[in-house]
Amino acid sequence: MPIEKNQVVLFHYSVSDDQGNTIESSRDGKPNAYLHGHGGVIRGLEEALEGRETGESFSVTVTPDKAYGPRKPDAVQRVPVKHLLGAKRWKPGMIAQVQTEQGARHVVVAKVGHKFADVDTNHPMAGKTLTFDVEIIEVRAAEPEEIAHGHAHGPGGHH
Repeated sequence: MPIEKNQVVLFHYSVSDDQGNTIESSRDGKPNAYLHGHGGVIRGLEEALEGRETGESFSVTVTPDKAYGPRKPDAVQRVPVKHLLGAKRWKPGMIAQVQTEQGARHVVVAKVGHKFADVDTNHPMAGKTLTFDVEIIEVRAAEPEEIAHGHAHGPGGHH
């Protein structure tokens, strides 16, 4: 069954930067699940998955415009250290979570002071050309509820 809109795709992946450093991998855990055609994965990866089938493995290189966008140089903000979630002691380069009006966001700590920290609100992978190594585990028709909610349910998806 080729991958098309409103199908749930389970896949394993690893992603590396343009220096070949692995940034993330699902291979030692559960496969990722998403509802195709609903923006659940970055655009470049979704385009590369379109029409592929269970059992296929492939690599795709995705430029920032089809991944997490370009880095915005003015995206550094000062926030109270107490608003950074994820660690007790912060050092530059660490990724923190911050609650915003749009929900939780990941930020990179740029500088830490006594009460305030400067954080880079760019996505940690913004401006990066990424290479995905993908193995398609399963393709299935989505349930009506999954389509209504806009995401996969069950293992690897949302419940």
